[in-house]
Amino acid sequence: MATISLVPKLSSSDCGQALQFLFPNCKFRSTQLFHHRKCHGRRAGLPQNRGFRVSCLSKTDEVQIRRYSPFLESALLHGNGTLVADEWQAVPDIWRTSAEKYGDRVALTDPYHDPPSNMTYKQLEQEILDFSEGLRIVGVKPVEKIALFADNSCRWLVADQGIMATGAINVARGSRSSVEELIQIYNHSESVALAVDSPELFNRIAEPFCSKVVMKFVILLWGEKSSLASRGNIPVFNYKDILDLGRENRKRMLNSNDARKYYTHEAINSNDIATLVYTSGTTGNPKGVMLTHRNLLHQIRNLWDVVPAEIGDRFLSMLPPWHAYERAAEYFTFTNGIEQVYTTVKNLKDDLRHYHPNYVVSVPLVYETLYRGIQKQISTSSKARKLIALSFLSISSAYMEFKRIYEGTYLTRNQKQPSYYASLVDWIGARIVAAILWPLHVMGTKLVYSKIHSAIGISKAGISAGGSLPAHIDKFFEAIGVKLQNGYGLTESSPAVAARRPNCNVLGSVGHPLQHTEFKVVDSETGEVLPRGSSGIVNVRGPQVMKGYYKNPDATEQVLDEDGWLSTGDIGWIAPHHSIGRSRRCGGVVVLEGRAKDTIVLSTGENVEPVELEEAAMRSSLIQQIVVIGQDQRRLGAIIVPNKEEALLAATKTLSVDANTSDLSQDKLTGLLYEELRKWTSGCSFQIGPILIVDEPFTIDSGLMTPTMKIRRDKVVAQFKEQIDELYKKNS
Repeated sequence: MATISLVPKLSSSDCGQALQFLFPNCKFRSTQLFHHRKCHGRRAGLPQNRGFRVSCLSKTDEVQIRRYSPFLESALLHGNGTLVADEWQAVPDIWRTSAEKYGDRVALTDPYHDPPSNMTYKQLEQEILDFSEGLRIVGVKPVEKIALFADNSCRWLVADQGIMATGAINVARGSRSSVEELIQIYNHSESVALAVDSPELFNRIAEPFCSKVVMKFVILLWGEKSSLASRGNIPVFNYKDILDLGRENRKRMLNSNDARKYYTHEAINSNDIATLVYTSGTTGNPKGVMLTHRNLLHQIRNLWDVVPAEIGDRFLSMLPPWHAYERAAEYFTFTNGIEQVYTTVKNLKDDLRHYHPNYVVSVPLVYETLYRGIQKQISTSSKARKLIALSFLSISSAYMEFKRIYEGTYLTRNQKQPSYYASLVDWIGARIVAAILWPLHVMGTKLVYSKIHSAIGISKAGISAGGSLPAHIDKFFEAIGVKLQNGYGLTESSPAVAARRPNCNVLGSVGHPLQHTEFKVVDSETGEVLPRGSSGIVNVRGPQVMKGYYKNPDATEQVLDEDGWLSTGDIGWIAPHHSIGRSRRCGGVVVLEGRAKDTIVLSTGENVEPVELEEAAMRSSLIQQIVVIGQDQRRLGAIIVPNKEEALLAATKTLSVDANTSDLSQDKLTGLLYEELRKWTSGCSFQIGPILIVDEPFTIDSGLMTPTMKIRRDKVVAQFKEQIDELYKKNS
């Protein structure tokens, strides 16, 4: 690890010598392109210096390897004796197809960055090509890792695809990550350079980065280089610099065969690594998931069954792009001629009304937020309006329940198929009741739900993943006529492996497997494959499953076997096949019940390791046992077995409780426990919200502890499921 030394102000000749060392095969001529960052022991904006334009005319006959995205760059390579593909082999190949098919259509709108951006498909393709060529000019080589620490924007997309198109590997992470985490990811991935979102982010991480990592250069995606305050002697380019370098060199290569003779062209292979995505919130350091071009191309080619996007459809994009879910969704949607609008949590409500998107791709928390907003409006209405709205909602919920029965999408895990006669009676009964309720449901749509539709703005579907969709949210949106489709996946599977289809939207499930994807459910102890309807560990296999964890073969072997089966660590079951009856269309859908491992996934998509909180809380003498909960919820909670003697003693000291009192009220006990949690867990990354107090301790005899005295977390959660649901309902 080399420390970057402090340097005095550099002259142009000094800059030239430094660049000549970095790029020995290139010549440089003076221009106003970029800065050297200099440090004078304080944070300060630095004046602009003269830089150098890179012109890659080799001084020798040395031939350099030039990796390329075969279909994307076919125009440059045609007639050059180089392989030109007629189908996608790498992710960036999609942009050539989209540019040819959708040309002058608007591909993306990015209204909240400075400057605001609109790009057509042709412009987007050219920008990606220019950016990738600019990266080659500044020294990016095939298979090198480039850290991309930035938030969702049009320039993130160009940088992401530009890096991939060079045959390099991007290592993506968002700006909200801690400095320590970013340093760990940068070093573990062996990144050689950094593309960073803004001067604010760079200034936050600059000092520790300059002392702990080695960077060939920095690319600033947004903002001005003059806003940087940094340590070190590192070349800094802004977004436009890279585009200008790439555009000039591409033009020269297109117009001169001589310029190409200095390169040996090698096509990117589908099995080459495209990106490293580091999992968040796991024990120890994050693991780098190696996703190949083949992995991601599977998502691009097969998500249309889930989201049948059409030319001109509008999508709202708000999730962090390093999240595999958002990333795969973006790649896929751009192959269908849609318009993507970048928004933020702050602007989501207004943008839903303004842009009226056909689709929103997001996590459950977004739909929970919309639900709470609607419920708040209803509850604050006049008594008459509130009564009307709630009455129509009850009627519509009942109508949808019976509709699911006669349509055959009523979920069951019962392996025994009903008789033909029973199924017929069930179908007729559901049809009759639904027919009676239908006029009232239509009236509710006209009087109440249409106003909600106008506020929400989603005309086709909301796609939810990154956590389980709460049942009451699912049923509410179904009742008001807003389609929500829940999906399932992991970073390790690029991510999607299953999703509910528009024509088979089975509530309570995560839908059928994607094409070319296999599921099996195995016993957690024996590994035996379980019959449909039985709960066990969900395993998946398909072209989207990762290559492995980077530099971590032991962790890879733990989750990925020799036959390509990925153990998800999730508990679930597969619905049995019925040829008749209310569940006749549910066969094969996947249902998730929780996570076998301890990691808790909140509805925000954040992963939480509960052990840290539990260990901190157990330092309190008032807490005898604790299990942190919160799977698929917005915030964490806890099940607590209190030490009542200690609690009573504490109450006599702090709450003026009579010393002769033999018991505490529930409210006072709850208040004491909240104070203890705040005291002992304040230094943890996450905090505990609602708590459920139980009297009986968890024991081996009750089946809630193992023989080695470890709490069986899944058993505890299962036993208190109803109380947990009620706890979160009261505190929502």
